[in-house]
Amino acid sequence: MSSRNKLTLPAVALLLAALTLLASGCGQSSAESKNKQAAAAANATPEAVQVSTAAAITRELPRYVEATGSLAADEQTDVAPTVAGRVVAVGVDLGSYVQRGAMLVRLDDADARLRLTQLQAQAQQAQSAVRQAEARIGLRPGQAFDPNRVAEVGAARVALELAEKQLRRFERLIESGDVSRASFDQQKSQRDQLQQQYEAAVQAARQNFAGVATARAGANAAEAQVAQARKAVADVVVYAPISGYVADRPADVGEYISPSSKVATIVRTNPLRLRIDIPEQLIGIVGTGQTVSVTTSAYADRAFAGRIARISPNVTTASRTLTVEAEVDNGQGLLKPGQFATVRITQPKGDAAVLIPARAVRTEQDVSRVFVVRDGRVQERVVQLGQTEGELVEVKTGVSTDEMVATSNVEALKDGVAVKQ
Repeated sequence: MSSRNKLTLPAVALLLAALTLLASGCGQSSAESKNKQAAAAANATPEAVQVSTAAAITRELPRYVEATGSLAADEQTDVAPTVAGRVVAVGVDLGSYVQRGAMLVRLDDADARLRLTQLQAQAQQAQSAVRQAEARIGLRPGQAFDPNRVAEVGAARVALELAEKQLRRFERLIESGDVSRASFDQQKSQRDQLQQQYEAAVQAARQNFAGVATARAGANAAEAQVAQARKAVADVVVYAPISGYVADRPADVGEYISPSSKVATIVRTNPLRLRIDIPEQLIGIVGTGQTVSVTTSAYADRAFAGRIARISPNVTTASRTLTVEAEVDNGQGLLKPGQFATVRITQPKGDAAVLIPARAVRTEQDVSRVFVVRDGRVQERVVQLGQTEGELVEVKTGVSTDEMVATSNVEALKDGVAVKQ
């Protein structure tokens, strides 16, 4: 190696020192630059947030009591036959709408018709017995009983009347001596005998009439059995007692059913009944005739109208609630018995309330906030909300009438932030 390419030890040390000083200077310059940029960013004016605003308004707000309840059919009936028999026809199915008087099921009527024919024959025999009993005492159908109209009684009466006249004539003659006492006594004995015969005839006629009454009673009983048999024939057809929808129909063709067997369940769904449990402290503000608004999870965006129709006379001891029934119009059949519903019971008098758009509220961790715009900046307010009215919400505390609230970009706002409209 030549002497030109060799570096002495002192020269190498000087070179390393120079490089170290150069690196230190560069690092210090970079740090100073970053600090200056951060300070400039901190001192810069933040950009204003673009927002839209709306004024808080005061409006008469209808008040209501909110509660929950269950919908039930206005009327529901389990239908069972009045006679036993085998099902030969079914006229409805689950979900069918039936009018009152429509055929639900038909039973086999062969046995019932045979029974009717048998009883009709017995009734005819009973009527014949009545006519024979009436003929024995000369009584025409519909004629009132008079024992003197009976032939035997009539003949005995005529004989008795003649004997009475003869006896009176003998009484006059015995006084004049024209008739002996023996003849008078004989005539009197004859009159007494005819008197007994007449009374016996009357008694016999009455006994015969008792037989007529017995025959008539038998005929009436036979007619009642015929009527019952006719009803049994008619009862093989089971009709709908009310108009409504078939909620259940367990009877099938070929099944043998008895009067304890249910053949169908019919429910009337318009109007529906809504059972509501009102807390004890709200009893005083609930009354019949008040309107209600009903919503269900199935139709969350639709309210159904109704009115309170019935109020229980007592408070439930266990829950300290009052049961109230409302009638809800269900003309379109959208609501179903058994659905859970939320109900608002409108109060007769409203109150003035401060309202703002619901989109102006930011709720985080159950805390609701709004941002009031004043002098180009926002003030954060914690508010207590009340009931909603369409797209507006009641603010019970935190905002006054005519104050402007931000209604857009509320997620980007915080207290003191500059805004522009």
